[in-house]
Amino acid sequence: MREQETFHPYEDDELDATTGEYELSERQALRRVPGLSTELTDITEVEYRQLRLERVVLVGVWTEGTQTDADNSLTELAALAETAGSQVLEGLIQRRHRPDPATYIGRGKVDDLGAVVLATGADTIICDGELSPSQLRNLEQRTKVKVVDRTALILDIFAQHAKSKEGKAQVELAQLEYLLPRLRGWGETLSRQTGGSGRGGGAGGGVGLRGPGETKLETDRRRIRHRIARLRREIKSMATVRQTKRARRTRNAVPAVAIAGYTNAGKSSLLNRLTGAGVLVENALFATLDPTTRRATTSDGRLYTLSDTVGFVRHLPHQIVEAFRSTLEEVADADLVVHVVDGTHPDPEEQVRAVREVLAEVGADRLPELLVVNKTDATDEETMLRLKRLWPDAVFVSAHSGRGIDEMRETVERRLPRPAVEVRAVLPYDRGDLVARVHRQGEVLSTAHLPEGTLLHVRVNEGLAAELAPYRAGDRLTSDERVGAGR
Repeated sequence: MREQETFHPYEDDELDATTGEYELSERQALRRVPGLSTELTDITEVEYRQLRLERVVLVGVWTEGTQTDADNSLTELAALAETAGSQVLEGLIQRRHRPDPATYIGRGKVDDLGAVVLATGADTIICDGELSPSQLRNLEQRTKVKVVDRTALILDIFAQHAKSKEGKAQVELAQLEYLLPRLRGWGETLSRQTGGSGRGGGAGGGVGLRGPGETKLETDRRRIRHRIARLRREIKSMATVRQTKRARRTRNAVPAVAIAGYTNAGKSSLLNRLTGAGVLVENALFATLDPTTRRATTSDGRLYTLSDTVGFVRHLPHQIVEAFRSTLEEVADADLVVHVVDGTHPDPEEQVRAVREVLAEVGADRLPELLVVNKTDATDEETMLRLKRLWPDAVFVSAHSGRGIDEMRETVERRLPRPAVEVRAVLPYDRGDLVARVHRQGEVLSTAHLPEGTLLHVRVNEGLAAELAPYRAGDRLTSDERVGAGR
C-alpha cells in the first residue's frame, strides 16, 4: 500500500498564517516516539490502552445496508487509522446478521484473521465497531496482537489533536469513561511478576484464592473514578466561563452562527474564508477540536459571530458526545446552523444523516439550517447535478478557490434573525456612541442629518429600543426630513 507523502513544512519562504500553516508544520514535523511515554505512571500493572499504532489490519462486520455502505465504512476507518499515524496493510469485511458476542467476527474467522496478521506482519487489529471487554480479550488471545476498536481509535485521535485545557480535559474524561469498564489486570503475567507477595501466595495464586491482580484492579478503578469526578468538576467550571460569554453576546443581541458538519468537510477553511480566523487547516480527520468563535459583519454593518465546532463522524462514540456536550451546546444556542457537507465524499447523504443525529442529541435539530456543499472545485459534474436535485436550497461553494463564498455570505445574512422593533429617532450629534451601537446591533433602514441631530429609521431589539425611546421622532416627517431620509 502506498505510504503517505512526506510533508516538507518549510518549502515556501513564508507560511500562510491564515490557514494555520504554522501549527500544521509543527504537527507534521514533530512525531511521537513509540515506547518512550510515561503517561499515567500512577496507574500501574493494568492495561491502559494508549494506542501505539504502526502496521494495522482493519476488520469490519457487515450487518445491514449495501456492500457499498460497508466498503465506505471501512474506508473511513482506514482514514481514521492513517490520521492516528498508522499504516493500513489490509482490510477485511465479514458478512453476518450480527457481530459474534464472543469474538466479533466469529470463531471460525478468527483463525483466518490470524493468518492475515502473520502474512502482513501487522502489530495491531482495528475493528470497525465498539467491542466489549470479552471480545477484546478473546481476539487478543487468539491472534496474539493488540486489538482496538473504532471508539478507542477516535479517542486516540482526539487525544493527539486537543490543544486547549478544556479540550484536553474533555478527551481525558472520554478516555477514562471508555477505559473503566474495560480495565483488567494482566492476569497470569501479573501474578508471576508479583511472585509470592499478596494474599494469593505462590507464583500464580492458589486455586480459589484472590490473586494480587484483583486487589490492584480495584485500586486502579477507584483512582480512575476519582479522576473522572475531578475532570467533570473542571469541565463544569470551564463551561460556566463559556456560558458567561454567551450570555454577554445574548444581552448585546449579537446573532450567533454555528458551523457544523462532518469531519474534514472544510468547516475551518470556510471560517478562515469568511473571517480570516487563521484556524489550522489539514486534510485529515478531526484536525481541529477546539471551538473557535470570530466576529463578522454584515453588508449593512450588523455584527454577528461565527463559531467552528468539533467535527462529527458516523458512530461518534457516546463518550465523546457526553464529554464535549458543553462545547456542542454552542450549536444548540446558535441562531443559525451552517451545515457543511463534503461534496467529494462517496456518500454525502450518510454524512448529513450522521451530523443531524448528533445535533439531535444536543437539542440543535430544530434550529434553522443552511446546507453548504463544499469542495465543489473537486466534485465532478454528475455528482453536482445529483446533489443539486437532492438539496435544491443548498449553497455550493469551494473554500479552496473562493467560488460561491459571496453567495454563502449573502444567504447567511438573509437568514440571520431580524431585530423586532421598528423605531424612528433623532439622536443628538453628541450621542455618536448610540448611533454606532444602532449600526452594530440593529438594521438601519434610512438615515438623514437634521439640524438637531441624526434621524434614524431602524429595526432594533427591545433593549436598544428602550434606550432610543427619549429620542423618538413623530410618525409624520417634514418635507425636509423626507428629502433627507431619501438620500
